[in-house]
Amino acid sequence: MDISKEVKKARRGSKSSFEKLIMGHKLLMYRVAKTILMNDEDCADAMQEAIIKAYQKIDTLREPAYFKSWLCRIVLNECYQLLRQKKNVVNMEEWLEPQIMESGYEEFEVEQMLCKLSEDQSQLLKLFHIEGMSILELSQIYGVPENTIKTRLRRAREKMRELWDGKEEGSVWKNGKNK
Repeated sequence: MDISKEVKKARRGSKSSFEKLIMGHKLLMYRVAKTILMNDEDCADAMQEAIIKAYQKIDTLREPAYFKSWLCRIVLNECYQLLRQKKNVVNMEEWLEPQIMESGYEEFEVEQMLCKLSEDQSQLLKLFHIEGMSILELSQIYGVPENTIKTRLRRAREKMRELWDGKEEGSVWKNGKNK
């Protein structure tokens, strides 16, 4: 699919071209939403709102080549909007029973450490390392220079490394108690 051609058609009012664009990016939209929101229902809500806003504002997209970054930014904004709305609401099921990922303790530990980072650092690490977004794409999404993204990534990795080293030092295996 040639994104630039489809974006130009969508800007002229082609609903099928817009639908193709969304279908081609739905997995990316979900992954971006999942880095911020914890449950699938919230992700679906954010994605739905993002699609509506993207459809309404497609004519404001200046450069068709930046559609992916533009769409990700809309999804991020919708996720943050949803979080602001739910800020004071606590789901009792999630609060009473913490959910452990089935893929192993290592992934759970990484998730736990990511939760200890600031929201911005955690999100940036997830988008770069887990979702595979490039530094250029992240700089377009966040609206900052590429070097700023590189610096933020380095600082987030350093903080993560500090947390990991602190976990290792506090481990009973490392202290020699269980040798």
